[in-house]
Amino acid sequence: MALKTTPEAPLPVGEVSRLIGGWIDRLGAVWVEGQITQLSRRPGAGVVFLTLRDPSYDISVSVTCYRQVFDAVADVVGEGARVLVLAKPEWYAPRGQLSLRAAEIRPVGVGELLARLEQLKKALAAEGLFAPERKKRLPFLPQLIGLVCGRASAAERDVLENARHRWPAVRFEVRNVPVQGVHAVPQVVQAVRELDAIEDVDVIIVARGGGSVEDLLPFSDEQLVRAVAGCRTPVVSAIGHEPDTPLLDLVADLRASTPTDAAKKVVPDVGEELARVRMLRDRARRCAHALLDREERGLAHALARPAMEDPHRMIDERADHVAALAERGRRTLGHLLDRADSELSHTHARVVALSPAATLKRGYAVLQRADGHVVRDPHEVTGGETLRARVADGEFTVKVGE
Repeated sequence: MALKTTPEAPLPVGEVSRLIGGWIDRLGAVWVEGQITQLSRRPGAGVVFLTLRDPSYDISVSVTCYRQVFDAVADVVGEGARVLVLAKPEWYAPRGQLSLRAAEIRPVGVGELLARLEQLKKALAAEGLFAPERKKRLPFLPQLIGLVCGRASAAERDVLENARHRWPAVRFEVRNVPVQGVHAVPQVVQAVRELDAIEDVDVIIVARGGGSVEDLLPFSDEQLVRAVAGCRTPVVSAIGHEPDTPLLDLVADLRASTPTDAAKKVVPDVGEELARVRMLRDRARRCAHALLDREERGLAHALARPAMEDPHRMIDERADHVAALAERGRRTLGHLLDRADSELSHTHARVVALSPAATLKRGYAVLQRADGHVVRDPHEVTGGETLRARVADGEFTVKVGE
């Protein structure tokens, strides 16, 4: 519908509305899924008016149908019900309003809802939104807890009363929102994001009491699951009762079976912590006493040893042994010296007895020629040769005869 218009030649509103209507009239019928938020059945009227809403995106569209079309499902369809509608888009030119003309309405059964939830669960799991490594640890003692719940609900009362009973000083930042119906998803998502943006909030609890599968559907919505997955603050899911498992339980950092269980898991019990402190203190005292007793016994055992009772005993025993060894050494050395002295005396006597001086003292003489050579044979000298004779007390010269 490319039209050429100028400020001098604009199109009238009626013409624009007519052109839009002509384009919409060319559209065929489509199947639409949504939740009925408003239902108008005027007595005697042949047309039923209702509003179909997409809770995930907060978008609504008007739907009209003949009474006989709606009467076919009137017993099982009402406000808040999810339905499938086969409708053709229509444009009401006088008001410039788009609506759907329904030719068939089908209620969405629980089995079909569960099948769709299972498909969504598999798709989100494939993206890793439910992976254990993504989950954040809860703080031991949160100072400020964010709570998303219904206004004046039993879930809110259970969380607040149990948490404050366990730890009276705990503080809450509460966001009251619808927890079922068409407005639940966008307001729960907004509340979670608001609490996640508060720096002082240490953990967020999303709580709701039990209900039917349809009542708990907002907590399996893809938009809410992705919002929780993107939170920097740990999120605790406390939806319904133990058998209820909305997708929020899988993406949350911790699942609580009930709102009361959430309070117990998030907030420590002051009585239990005091008892644990006393137990640890007593245990430390027993350990210290046991260590001291063991060391005292070890010290007493060490002091009872002979070396500690009489420290000089070992020295005295060693001193006697050293004295005995010294005496033995002296005796051995004395024997060796006496033996060496005796051997020296004998050797000296032999040397003296065998020395030339002793021989000379017995009357012998040593004859030497002029060159100092000792005469051993008479043929070594000649007649008239002068020799030097050495005796015990001196020497003199002799002359060899003819």
